[in-house]
Amino acid sequence: MTTAQKPSVLFVCVHNAGRSQMAAGYLRQLAGDRIEVRSAGSIPADQINPIAVEAMLEEGVDIAAEQPKMLTPEVVQVSDVVITMGCGDACPFFPGTRYEDWKLDDPAGQGIESVRPIRDEIKGRVETLIAELIAR
Repeated sequence: MTTAQKPSVLFVCVHNAGRSQMAAGYLRQLAGDRIEVRSAGSIPADQINPIAVEAMLEEGVDIAAEQPKMLTPEVVQVSDVVITMGCGDACPFFPGTRYEDWKLDDPAGQGIESVRPIRDEIKGRVETLIAELIAR
């Protein structure tokens, strides 16, 4: 990553319908155009988890228009930071790319009361990531 180029982050989970979409939503909102944001899944779902959408709307972040996307080696290769959330060995590895694995509960099939703490944990981790990537 050069100093003239803004950093890029890829969030990956299995279905790209919950955790990775919430993280991408927070990063877009909190970092604005200072960081390029991507998300993908190893086995993308048909739609975003509606409970994840509801939980994010409570925070003023609308991810309803997002669509789950397929994880490809190309999207990993062009990302400076890859944050995995339970995708396991499905995530390709490229030297020079920073990888982190965020151990988070899966919001799939859970109610709003269970998804809120996951959402809040994601927000805290995204805030830390922004602080690490952008000199203030």
